[in-house]
Amino acid sequence: MEVSPHLQTLLKSLPEKPGVYQYFDAEGKILYVGKAKSLKKRVYSYFSKDHYDSGKTRVLVSKIVDIRTIVVDTELDALLLENNLIKKYQPRYNVALKDDKTYPWICIKNERFPRVFPTRKIIKDGSEYFGPYPSVKVMHTLLDLVKSLYPRRTCNLALEPMAIQNGKFKVCLEYHIKNCMGPCEGYQSETEYMQTIQEIRQIIKGDIGNLISMVKRKMMDEAAAYRFEEAQKLKERLELLEKFKSKSTIVNPSISNVDVFSIQTDEKNAYVNYLRVLDGSIIQGHTIELRKRLDEPAEELLSIAIGEMRQRFNSNAREIIVPFLPDLEDDFLTITVPQRGDKKQLLDLSNRNVQNYIREKNKQLELVDPERHSKRILEQLKKDLRMPELPKHIECFDNSNFQGSYPVSAMVCFKDGRPSKKDYRHFNVKTVVGPDDFATMEEVITRRYGRLLEENGEFPQLIIIDGGKGQLGAALGALEKLGLRGKISIIGIAKRLEEIYFPGDPLPLYIDKKSESLKLIQFLRNEAHRFGITHHRSRRDKGTLKTELHEIEGIGPSTAEKLLTEFRSVKKVKEASLEAISAVIGKSKAELVVTYFTASGE
Repeated sequence: MEVSPHLQTLLKSLPEKPGVYQYFDAEGKILYVGKAKSLKKRVYSYFSKDHYDSGKTRVLVSKIVDIRTIVVDTELDALLLENNLIKKYQPRYNVALKDDKTYPWICIKNERFPRVFPTRKIIKDGSEYFGPYPSVKVMHTLLDLVKSLYPRRTCNLALEPMAIQNGKFKVCLEYHIKNCMGPCEGYQSETEYMQTIQEIRQIIKGDIGNLISMVKRKMMDEAAAYRFEEAQKLKERLELLEKFKSKSTIVNPSISNVDVFSIQTDEKNAYVNYLRVLDGSIIQGHTIELRKRLDEPAEELLSIAIGEMRQRFNSNAREIIVPFLPDLEDDFLTITVPQRGDKKQLLDLSNRNVQNYIREKNKQLELVDPERHSKRILEQLKKDLRMPELPKHIECFDNSNFQGSYPVSAMVCFKDGRPSKKDYRHFNVKTVVGPDDFATMEEVITRRYGRLLEENGEFPQLIIIDGGKGQLGAALGALEKLGLRGKISIIGIAKRLEEIYFPGDPLPLYIDKKSESLKLIQFLRNEAHRFGITHHRSRRDKGTLKTELHEIEGIGPSTAEKLLTEFRSVKKVKEASLEAISAVIGKSKAELVVTYFTASGE
């Protein structure tokens, strides 16, 4: 089946993350909603030959003209979101879902000595509900863990203080089989019981890390006080907790009828993601792109998007969750900028969706128009480095040497933001003796651009030197002698903190670590290093990299390399004792080395 160029581009840029995908027809109507552990693999499978055996699937695929995705944290979250979207839109090609079945929740009852139990009915009596859980098995696994860790009551007795004090209740079988600590007869205090409820709440919400740290501290305290039985119980609890680490974000249903917005901006556009939350569940997700006309601030752009989204989706939510206060005033609307908790997790999820949208958009642009993608990165590089022209041609140099000897240098060339491997060059350094990185750099720059001057060759707009101020200064000296200083932009990049050095400026520039222009510079630097190391290995394999050790009869290249690796130079090998050399290459070969240098008077 033939797939349109638009769909091919979408398929190649899909994320390999859990989420929900939606298929749309030519009229913009939803055809199908599905969930996936990996959106890329699942959606791709619909357009493979394996699915063509099904007539209905073939018809569905033939009608798809657009695909949209919503990224979530886990596959379970994707299942829940899929369920909500199917109920809302009732797509033609989805299985009909009936509303008489609801997903279960875990309830912590609002009462003295609260019970913890599953339910499908939410009662607004102040109790806490966590979920919903699309998988009943997962919910019961969680409850079984809680039961094994924390004995608690299951009865529905009204455990009032006076009733307990007057001995109105008697412990039941659950107490005798150690599933309950007997609060009904006062065997467990309310303070102790509520501490276990707090830890249960942490487990249900997935906050296992902090709980594990707390249990570890308690265990160490008990052991230090020689209460080894209590420490052993805590150790067993710790082992169970470490086996069970819930990664799913469960939204508290108290977060009801809320709109969530996040925003990312660049020079020309703003991208705003919208999530609609109802009764603790995400029921809608959408990202829009705003093209800047003037230099509008992010607060103004966010307020425009909020108005557009709420009108488009007919939202009547009285609370919105945002990353910062927008340029918006509404006496009937609560604006929340969360710093922690469930609402902050929702805001983070919205932000991940907007970032994913931008990545997909850039991937699609790169696939459809590679030159436009490259030009955008080069424009950013030009701006970051304050260059007078676009760096369409870039050359990067890196020096290498083997144990301080036989220095070589590598030059890689990028044109239009991509490697031009036919223009890569190796330089076997000729005039430098010993490991002098600065002199090596000066020789190589002189040879490269002296030859281009002689041959009237094409000069780069940017030269990158792998090194700090010293290497950059040596390269500048070579350009000065050739009369090229000031005619070509040149920078140095130091590895430690990715510092960018400019000629005549003692203070380095730090480009944003996530910037595409820095990633391009790093790519050039790493490629030059790889190319240089490859040349070194090739020379060694061909036996052209020789030392005095190779002259010793019975000592081969691999043995000589072992000695140089261990002792760092031939001079230190000469100074080493027989025992030290034997520890590296064995006694028999060590005797050959020592005999050779002794005979030569060294």
